[in-house]
Order: sequence, then structure tokens, then C-alpha cells
Amino acid sequence: MAVTVVVGCQWGDEGKGKIVDLLAARADIVARYQGGANAGHTVVRDSRTFVLHLLPTGALHPHVRCVLGNGVVVDPGRLLEEIEDLQRAGIDLTGRVALSGAAHVILPYHLLLDAWYESGARRVGSTRRGIGPAYTDKAGRSGIRVADLAHADLLPARVAPIRAEAGCIMRSEDTLPPVEEAVSGLVAAGRQLAPFIADVPRLLADAIDAGSAIVLEGAQGTFLDVDHGTYPFVTSSSPVAGGACTGLGIGPTRIDSVLGVTKAYTTRVGDGPFVSEESGARGEALRRVGGEYGATTGRPRRCGWLEWPMLRHAVRVNGLDGLAVTKLDVLDELDEIPVAMSYDTPLGSVNEWPTDLTVLESAKPVFRSFAGWKSSTRSARALSDLPKNARLYLDAIEEASGVPIAIVSVGSDACETIHTGASRPKR
Repeated sequence: MAVTVVVGCQWGDEGKGKIVDLLAARADIVARYQGGANAGHTVVRDSRTFVLHLLPTGALHPHVRCVLGNGVVVDPGRLLEEIEDLQRAGIDLTGRVALSGAAHVILPYHLLLDAWYESGARRVGSTRRGIGPAYTDKAGRSGIRVADLAHADLLPARVAPIRAEAGCIMRSEDTLPPVEEAVSGLVAAGRQLAPFIADVPRLLADAIDAGSAIVLEGAQGTFLDVDHGTYPFVTSSSPVAGGACTGLGIGPTRIDSVLGVTKAYTTRVGDGPFVSEESGARGEALRRVGGEYGATTGRPRRCGWLEWPMLRHAVRVNGLDGLAVTKLDVLDELDEIPVAMSYDTPLGSVNEWPTDLTVLESAKPVFRSFAGWKSSTRSARALSDLPKNARLYLDAIEEASGVPIAIVSVGSDACETIHTGASRPKR
């Protein structure tokens, strides 16, 4: 396995949790490289459902070291609560969690400011977990890092300007906790987090040199990337594969493969363009059968179809070696499956992903329909077990993307998986 990046090819919610969990069974380390508690990676294990927001998905495997890199923004209270919840569920994390001291901390003011933005004209459909404001302070060089929590004497002078700026933006400080209260909570959380703090770049470099199998896990997906997504309707970090290098301190030459995860259709949570969206009965049917509700917020996901221009863009910016196609079973009862082959735009027919949001917002999908298979795929464990039309649909995905399909998921349980072992040869 060596070092493998797992990245979402859509707007998140592609099923990365299950895929990382499968890979983690043969891994030594799973490392999370960006995002925060706005993520929700769902894993079904022995009929029990676990939703992990901050901890890497490998946490459910007792032999896996779980690493949170400097690219992650950490809500201390949520992280400690998540650790405690897993411990109560019988999952021992003792000595298995490593947290970068360079990871930035989400303060109470970030949460309040995020909610304030989402209630007004700057709404982008965020999860209100304080992610955007925390990354804003990070980029503005005024943020608080995990290592700073050990310095109680210095925190008041660092926290006060963040509170003042939030109050200035919100035009009121009445709802903001006093600096002393915020600092007290941070210091207490810092004491509890201290045993987890590690030099993550060195830890990973040593593990790579020792030949360890490592999975690098992103949150969200390619089209929520702050640089390559549907800006401004994006997250505030880089979920693309390149984000693994900056978010963990790993050089790009140390990465051996990149696995992209895509649903057999497409969903999106929050605002922003979605060319193939089905807003009527067919969209509602996809939502109902696929259980398409946000793992973090519970919000209903917008549902639509695969778009070849999207998929090709995800392949290009991530350098994918293989694909994992999830939720194929959700399409089992459909008579036909539309796919957006290209877009009609004011600029004419477009076969590639438009980076201009104005063009994308006015684009109309040019659909081709693939015949459905009208039978269950849940028991399939090899490609040969699938109905002919399901295999033809997967063949079309491979042809459009130029990337072989390595994994097909036909249900939420780990056993409901087809492993093909395919990957693109290294150039």
C-alpha cells in the first residue's frame, strides 16, 4: 500500500469513510490532512454506525495510529468528546492518537462568527462549525495553535484581538464570551490534549522510511477546494490530493498513489451551482434510497447525476491512479441513469469543467441515458457478479475518466464491496 491519498471527486459525502476504513485494515497509520469538525465520515461496523468528525477513520482499527496534521483546524471540545465517545464504545485509543502542535484551534468566537455569516448576505451553506473563521485567522497570522494552549500566560493577549475583531464584524460584543472565560476553557482543553501532541512531519517521515503503510485522508471533496472548487461556495482548505503535502508536512515524492472516491451519482450540501441537479421526484427518490442527509448537520443533500466534465477535472487536479465508485446499489431500481456528457453554456458547448462560476451557473446539462439493470447488486463480490448493464455503466465511468476502477461499493457494510485491484500504471 505504501503511502496512499484518498480524496473525494465531488462535493464531499462520496463515501470516503467506508473506503478509508477498508484500506485501514492493512494500514499502520491513517492521517487526516485538512478540514475540521465540518466533516462526517460514516463507517458501519458489525451493524453499528460510527460517524467520525475529527479523528481519522482508521480509529476503529486497534492497530492503526491516528494522526491529525497541521492542516486540520481543531475544536478542542469536540475532539475530546469524540475520543471519549469511542472509548465508551469499547474502542481503545490509548497511545494511538497523534495531534500536530501546529494545527490551529477553533475558538468560541469562530463558531459565533460563522453562524453570523450564515444568517446574512455572506451565506455559502457552511456547517457553522467555525471552520472558515478559524482558517481566516490562520491566513491572517493571528490564529491560536494547539501548541499555544500550553502557554496560559500568553493566551489572553493573543485571544483578545480575535474577540475584538469578531465583535467589530458582528457590530456587537454582547454575545461573545469574555476573554478570561475563553482562555480558561482553552487552557483546560490544552492539558487534556497535551499527551497527544506530536511532531507530525517527523513522525510520518520516520514511518515512511520504515516502510509503514499509510493512508492520507481528506475531508470534503475536490469541488469544495478553496482553489479548485466552485468558489466562493467552497470550504476554506484544500481537500485535493496536494493538500495532503501541506497539511501533513509530507513531500510530494513520498506519495505513491492517489485514490479518488466518487458516488455512482452526485450529491451536494449547501449553496452553489450543481448543473445536473434533480430538484423534482427523481431527486427525492435518490435522496430517499441513498439516505442522503448530511452526517454532520443532518441537512438533506441535493441530488443529481454524474457529470463527465466534473470527473475529468477531479482526475486532472488530483492525479488519480484509481477510482472507488460508491453507492452503485442506490441505482438498482432505475429504468435509466442519466449522465451529463457536456454542458450547454452561453459560450457554446463545453466538454470540460468551467472555472468561471458565471458560466457554470448558466450551464445546462447535455444528458445521455444509460440503461438501468433493475436488479439488486448488494450481493455482488466480483465484477462478474454484476448485471450486464451495471458493468457497462462502470465501463463508461472508466472510459470517461481515463482511470481504472479499483473498488466498487454496493452497500454500507465493509463486506458489500468489490475489489478489482486495478490501478493506472505509473508513468
